[in-house]
Amino acid sequence: MAQWEKLRQLTNGYSHRLDELYDRDALPMDVRHYLAAWIENQDWKRASRDHDLAMVLFQVLLENLDIQHSRFVQEESFLLKHNIRRYKQNFQLYQDDPCGLASTIHWFLEKEKEILLNAGLDEKVRALQIEPEAMEISGQQDLERKMAGFRNDVQCMERAIICLEEQQDEFDFKYQTFRMEAMTAEAAKKEQEKRFQVPINNLNACRKNTLSGITKLLDKSEDLIDILVKKELVEWQRRQQKACIGAPDSVSLSRLEDWFTCVALSLFQVRDFLCKMDELVGKLSYANDPLAAENPTLKKRADTLLEDVLKSSFVVETQPSMPQGRGPLVLRTNVQFSVKTRLLVKFPELNHSMKVNVSLDRGAPQMKGYRRFNVLGTTVKALNMTESQCGGMVADFRHLTLKEQKCGAGGKSGGEISLSVTEELHIICFNTVFQHKGLDIALQASSLPVVIISNSSQQQSAWASVLWFNMISVDTKDIRFFANCPVAFWPQFGEMLSWQFFSATKRGLDDSQLDMIAHRIFGKKQNYESCKVPWSKFCKENPPDTFWVWFDGILALVKTYLEDIWKDGHIIGFVTKAKEKSLLKKKQRGTFMLRFSESVVGGITFSWVDIDMNGEPEVNTVQPFTKVDLSQIPFHEIIRNFLILEVGNVPENPLLYLYPNSPRDEAFGKYYSNKARDQSPYKEYIKTKLAFVTKETRWELPSS
Repeated sequence: MAQWEKLRQLTNGYSHRLDELYDRDALPMDVRHYLAAWIENQDWKRASRDHDLAMVLFQVLLENLDIQHSRFVQEESFLLKHNIRRYKQNFQLYQDDPCGLASTIHWFLEKEKEILLNAGLDEKVRALQIEPEAMEISGQQDLERKMAGFRNDVQCMERAIICLEEQQDEFDFKYQTFRMEAMTAEAAKKEQEKRFQVPINNLNACRKNTLSGITKLLDKSEDLIDILVKKELVEWQRRQQKACIGAPDSVSLSRLEDWFTCVALSLFQVRDFLCKMDELVGKLSYANDPLAAENPTLKKRADTLLEDVLKSSFVVETQPSMPQGRGPLVLRTNVQFSVKTRLLVKFPELNHSMKVNVSLDRGAPQMKGYRRFNVLGTTVKALNMTESQCGGMVADFRHLTLKEQKCGAGGKSGGEISLSVTEELHIICFNTVFQHKGLDIALQASSLPVVIISNSSQQQSAWASVLWFNMISVDTKDIRFFANCPVAFWPQFGEMLSWQFFSATKRGLDDSQLDMIAHRIFGKKQNYESCKVPWSKFCKENPPDTFWVWFDGILALVKTYLEDIWKDGHIIGFVTKAKEKSLLKKKQRGTFMLRFSESVVGGITFSWVDIDMNGEPEVNTVQPFTKVDLSQIPFHEIIRNFLILEVGNVPENPLLYLYPNSPRDEAFGKYYSNKARDQSPYKEYIKTKLAFVTKETRWELPSS
């Protein structure tokens, strides 16, 4: 089934993610839909690096849009005809940068694959009846039961208020009728008044019971708000932090939105009940009337609870990110970024009426050298239900930019801690006012701390700061975090590294690969659980080739050139040379292993076992291949065509079995080009780079 057809069959949760993906302007959903088959059959990844191919695809795309436009003209589809013409005009802006367009379309297709993969994993989980932690499920079910009970109690109270009003109206009618009757006998009049004492006592008891019921409703709502704000929302915010740095955590707000909406709307109903009580007091009151005494206090409490739930319901749903950036929370001056806020309480009557303002660094630290920025673009938007596919109240800011303020001579005083540009954290704030039914409440939401750079060379270091902060910190407003940077414990550090591979390739790191990395950082230990990684060890020691530069170089190489081979598990990758030798010497001749270079940034090499003159196993290793090599020839073609030339011997490929024992062509055959080796388009490269290897070559190069 075509990729687009699979996407169209997704269930609500994942179709919502698809809708959010195509909220962007770069590739309209209409174009993706009507040109689905053609788009999926093109090699956009290659076109993003090949200008000639990109230009051909660019021209064909415009032709296809012309064809669609003609079709809609014939079908008299006015809106689609207009949209297709506008889309074509937008695409024509890529005339001088067709590779940029190819890169954008490739990015969208990869994001689609991520959505399908996650949806598929969810299906497998359901099929295997694998559920989240029992405690989490139990907690959510318990909360759902409390919500259902709370809604039922509110409905019961609504009926009780109606009964109270009817009881009071009946009593009031009879009493007013009695007062209008001409009764001259004083004794008879007193006797009749005594008869009214019973219904007035009943009415008083009913009023007390109603007040008691409302008090219990407020108690229940307070308990629910406590769970929502201090537990569920906090856990969601932590999941969002982790998801920003690659964790496969769900950050859907649909359930939280249902819960917050339930509590808020129910509290507004309770508030209406209390207003109705005021009306009843106005019609009929008496000495020691419980309504007159207690109603004002209950109204004040209801307003306080509503304020609490509404203030907590305004959140940043999608953290700030650049369209083609490395990841969220790294922003560059003068480059557009987007961010989305959400009110977790649905109020259709407030659609487009609540204006959200964007600002940066309100309450920023007053320290010398700390940069300040102006937010440019559309900085005011209304919360609305049209920009959300599920009907939520969102304000989606898509075209914001940052410009640094000129503050004169900077510099830090001698007594201040010096932070680099990429250690400097900033917070984007969003403010709005909730005005409804007499309430006037200021709401504020804040982004996670962002790192602001001025050129692309700072992006790697900035992403390291984002990783470190969100891996460790639970105080999302701690912009002085790097002034006294805490250490990371190995379990959380290793998990974060695995997330980087998982988010880039959908395959994380296994325990043995993480052990090799731990060995590189800490040396040989029996157990790494209690080991600590300082910030300096992560990205400052041994510049320019710090640990992060080494690891990130490997990640970039895998993502760009080795993704399929990595996902299929053919690259052991993270293994020491000593361990590699130990493993290979136990295997048959020709067994080879793929590993990442420990000293060449962004390098991958392979080693194989052979038999020496004495019949003993020996391990040979080639110099690492980098992106310079892999941009010329795919790594699987290098493995396929690698030769050893020995005097008097026929050239042979020593790579026979991928570790542990898979025949080479069985493991890599599906990646090969269909052409035989002699007809390979990489023939010249093979001649100059892969064939001139002799027994005199020093296999184990120091740089590998």
